[in-house]
Amino acid sequence: MLKREDVILVVVDVQGKLATLMYEKEEFFANVIRMIKAAKVLGLPVIWNEQLPDKLGKTIPEIAEHLEGMQPLVKKSFSCCGNVDFVQSLASYNRKQILLVGMETHICVYQTARDLLQSGYEVFVVTDAVASRKWENKQVGLSVMKEMGAKYTSVEMALFDMFETAEGEQFREIVQIV
Repeated sequence: MLKREDVILVVVDVQGKLATLMYEKEEFFANVIRMIKAAKVLGLPVIWNEQLPDKLGKTIPEIAEHLEGMQPLVKKSFSCCGNVDFVQSLASYNRKQILLVGMETHICVYQTARDLLQSGYEVFVVTDAVASRKWENKQVGLSVMKEMGAKYTSVEMALFDMFETAEGEQFREIVQIV
């Protein structure tokens, strides 16, 4: 069960021309945006990551516009955990549940999940908000993450899991997002 007070949203590398090559990219982009919007409504911390933006390009504009006022953490390693700034930012929130979105499922998302699990975090992979260029690679990445102990969720499942009842202003805002 996700507990709002214990959740962090981690956005992994939705950037450059590579993002435009993702399998079912439009749905993927829309779901990442939904997660970012919902995180803002719920007051969840968001950690935004980019892999070598000088080489791969910056986060795509349709995602970046929802991260306005934030700065991406730039990394060289495939895993976000290979970046000291990420590890320190994560630790500063003192939360243990990670909602993981981004790309590519079988590379950077997988390696980040692996390292987070090894560090004692509870990882929830938002399956409709992660992507790879090929469907098969996404499936392999998801399968391996699950075998390692990551949990699967979806945009709607994750968001509604953080509510006990269908009432309140935040709930109404979340319904509008999904």
